[in-house]
Amino acid sequence: MACKQTVRSIFVGIRIACVWVALCFCITAIPSVTEAARHAVTPEHPRLLGSRERLQMLARQRQEAYERVVRVARQQEADDHAKMISMALVCAIEQDAQLGNRAVEMAIKYVNGPIRKGHTPFAHDLARCAIVYDLCHEYWSEQQRGKFHEYMNKTVDANVRSETHVFHNGWYGYKQWGIGLACYATYYENPRAPEILNALEQEWRSRAAPALELAGDGGGWAEGYYINYWLYEWLFFCEAARYCEGLDYYATAPGFFRNRAIASMFEAYPGIKTYNSRRPVPMGDGGGRTFGGDRDKVLSARRILVNYLRDDPGHRSVHAFNETTPRSAVGVYAYKDFLWRDETVKRGDLKDFKLSHISPGPGYVYARSSWDEDATYFFFKCGDRFTAHQHLDVGHFLIYKHEELAGDGGHYDSFGSSHDVNYHLRTIAHNTILVDDPSERWPAIRAGSVSGNDGGQHHRWPHHNGAVTDADAWRKDEKLYDIADILAYEDRGGYVYVAGDCTQAYSPKKLEYFTRQIVLLRPGTFVIFDRVCSKKPQFKKTWLLQAMKTPTRAGPDLIITNGRGRLFVQTLLPTDPQVKLVEGDRLYSYGGKTYPPNRNTGPAPQCRIEVSPSQQEAVDYFLHMLTATDADTGRVDRAKTHIDDGRITVNIGDTNVTFLTAEVGGRISVNGNQSELTKTIARNP
Repeated sequence: MACKQTVRSIFVGIRIACVWVALCFCITAIPSVTEAARHAVTPEHPRLLGSRERLQMLARQRQEAYERVVRVARQQEADDHAKMISMALVCAIEQDAQLGNRAVEMAIKYVNGPIRKGHTPFAHDLARCAIVYDLCHEYWSEQQRGKFHEYMNKTVDANVRSETHVFHNGWYGYKQWGIGLACYATYYENPRAPEILNALEQEWRSRAAPALELAGDGGGWAEGYYINYWLYEWLFFCEAARYCEGLDYYATAPGFFRNRAIASMFEAYPGIKTYNSRRPVPMGDGGGRTFGGDRDKVLSARRILVNYLRDDPGHRSVHAFNETTPRSAVGVYAYKDFLWRDETVKRGDLKDFKLSHISPGPGYVYARSSWDEDATYFFFKCGDRFTAHQHLDVGHFLIYKHEELAGDGGHYDSFGSSHDVNYHLRTIAHNTILVDDPSERWPAIRAGSVSGNDGGQHHRWPHHNGAVTDADAWRKDEKLYDIADILAYEDRGGYVYVAGDCTQAYSPKKLEYFTRQIVLLRPGTFVIFDRVCSKKPQFKKTWLLQAMKTPTRAGPDLIITNGRGRLFVQTLLPTDPQVKLVEGDRLYSYGGKTYPPNRNTGPAPQCRIEVSPSQQEAVDYFLHMLTATDADTGRVDRAKTHIDDGRITVNIGDTNVTFLTAEVGGRISVNGNQSELTKTIARNP
């Protein structure tokens, strides 16, 4: 590492002292370059996206996409971001002075505007202006260039203390990508650009990359849904770094970047829907319930990583997945298709690709019944605490078949609202377990007014947002933030098994242990076994399921029907359950208080299913079988349960699943073929 830092220092000096002859980037993919083999920043403009010759070559190769970019640049109305990037691209490719001057005029409005700082997307302003500066460089006057340098430097100085938490989206999307692009665009003209860029890289290496490796191992991201908002921007900068100086940011966080496109592929519900797009699954804050431009950013981010890892068989399968939605859903985002959709990547066969994936960093397991668009989908969460946008939802899961069936409750109406801190982010809005200690109280969360005792997971972090600054800070207080663990995971083809320890997510004053084991019997049967031991027998335990539609009753069972999908819910344990359906005006109520949302953010669960034992014990077992089917399925076979000598067995036709009551473990028998439920975590292939 010391040797690498020495090389870095030498190159910084060389960059500032002299100008190297630039290499002409006339290839679609850039090879990975080790730090020791790096070049100085290429001096010619354009450079952020490669040379003019490269962009002209892409215009010939990707003619249909480029024609759409031209229409956006010359004819269509668009937001400033899409308009300025489209105009700059066409200007650079065709050396169109009229477009170049118009793009500069639009950029100057930002340059002459107020300096934005704090939790605002000031980096987007910097980025779009930097792209225009680079691609339309000859159309900026010397005075205008000087003003841009001043605007850039003042924005950087105003935001030294902004967005410093590297587990949070703002570091990547609100701050550093725009600063980085501006540095590369102005590198030899703004004397401060090398210094600022060097500081960015050092912070990346010392703080951000370790955070991605910790909370993003396996490609998922603990912050949840917000990765869909910032990752594309950060990858845009990473690509610019490779084009401008051959610097490979991806190589410093391989556990994240080499798995991210695959995890992203698994974070999309089956089915191509609104505007020919795929909907990402809900995870923590952020939404995604209704259509938004983030869907195109997700697609573009996967494309960038596929292009980078084009020789990897798994990423060739991701490419095949990407090609099922070949165009960005928002028309004015044609420039994303032009820049990142590379049809020269070889396509893999999705039918041969794995059907589940684990991201150990955030504690995510994803599984599907197939890669068909009508597949059954499953997501499970059992991971640690890192940042403010996470919820108190350890042990939570999602089930989807044609539509969401078991979903994520509440609405993200605003950060820290009464509904947010008392319902939306709380355990009661998720598919997990409540343990009611009437004396329990919660401190402030997100600086919101917390008054509800939902019986859920606690919030005991020093910062009211529950956020931690970086990996070193997390490890310093690891006992505080290490709240859950995936204990076992394997995919045997016919079934997927996952086990998690959720104990530390709850107050130790009320809970001894809570473990959850789930067996997915493909295509759509879920056997869920929970072992829950409370400190006192009288602490009521409640099993939760967020039903997207109010279920109907079929004897002792419940049936949730949403569109073309249906979920049969069988409660096998406790033997004499109390089953409560909370819906309508009571949905956002508990403990005698109501916390309605200020706004509707899209389709959300309409009913909360609560299952509790009739008689409370210190140790209670919850055993459920959920079966996802088409909506025209009238019934499914009822499971049978046997309890004998510390074992609980579920009989489902020719399949028997046995769980141990004293510890996590058991066995499964399918058509007489028996195997033990693993006690380890299988590696991703």
